[in-house]
Amino acid sequence: MNPETPDFSNVRSGNSSVPASSPDFSNVQGGTSAVQGGGGTGTQREPQHYTVQKGDTLSHIAKHFYGNASRWHAIYDANRDQLDDPDLIRPGQVLLVPASDDHA
Repeated sequence: MNPETPDFSNVRSGNSSVPASSPDFSNVQGGTSAVQGGGGTGTQREPQHYTVQKGDTLSHIAKHFYGNASRWHAIYDANRDQLDDPDLIRPGQVLLVPASDDHA
């Protein structure tokens, strides 16, 4: 056995087959996809559109976007032009989901 310590002074870390540039995230957008029904609960800062799915209710949609089912009236009020009755929404309808105000 050789008691000498190995010399690694010329070893470099990294992978030489990958360019040393930063990834480009300039086209990435935050938020949720309105067609897919949003991305979770909480407060949203901008209005969105939501396509009604079978079994949806305004309360369910409000819970999804606002985290509070009792906010259904905000969605109903924003869509009075196409909704006569808050209990009669149809799959395929595209509803405006207004931005949440933090005081509601």
